[in-house]
Amino acid sequence: MLTPPLLITAGPTFEDIDDVRFLGNRSSGRLGLALARAAAHRGWETTLALGPVFAPPKVPSSVRLLRFRSTADLQRLLDEHWPRHNSLVMAAAIADYRPANTHIGKLRRDDAGLTLKLEPTPDLLAACSQAKRPDQYVVGFALEPADRLLESAQAKLIRKGLDAIVANPLETMDADEITAVVLRTGENPIHIEELSKDAFAERLLSLLSITDSQRSPAGRG
Repeated sequence: MLTPPLLITAGPTFEDIDDVRFLGNRSSGRLGLALARAAAHRGWETTLALGPVFAPPKVPSSVRLLRFRSTADLQRLLDEHWPRHNSLVMAAAIADYRPANTHIGKLRRDDAGLTLKLEPTPDLLAACSQAKRPDQYVVGFALEPADRLLESAQAKLIRKGLDAIVANPLETMDADEITAVVLRTGENPIHIEELSKDAFAERLLSLLSITDSQRSPAGRG
């Protein structure tokens, strides 16, 4: 179960083509920011690794804020900070591919066109899960079309060795409200319908957290 100190990743990665252009995605980082606020309001020691979002991040001063731009940047942050935390919520939208070579300076426009060779990025979520200690807990996210949401998320949960995964339908991308399915190893799926990102963050932490009764000797049976 989730326990502090908690490390959250959020936002997109930008993979540079040259000094001006990059490959990116549409992640706003809003859910990760909401999770950091919800954790801070619970009094949890929280670290937020935030990608290159365009809106200024709004998090309590108690949240330790780290910034990254690329997958390589985030990898370095995880290598340094993940061992110091008990729980990881990997809400960042990490690129699957990046340019194999980054051009120094600015590429000139050419009527002949431009071909980019892409290489796969490291699987940071799987690496963190494989390196975790028995007392650490890893939560991943899966964005998939609704018609194969559960199947894809369940396969990712097992393949990457996660403790839990949050599956979002692709059709809800950019929406203000979240519909999701939370899958945990060995437990039935939990469906969450149309909550704001702030409400969803509170609900997710409650679902995945150890309660006071579970912490007490009586609660441990």
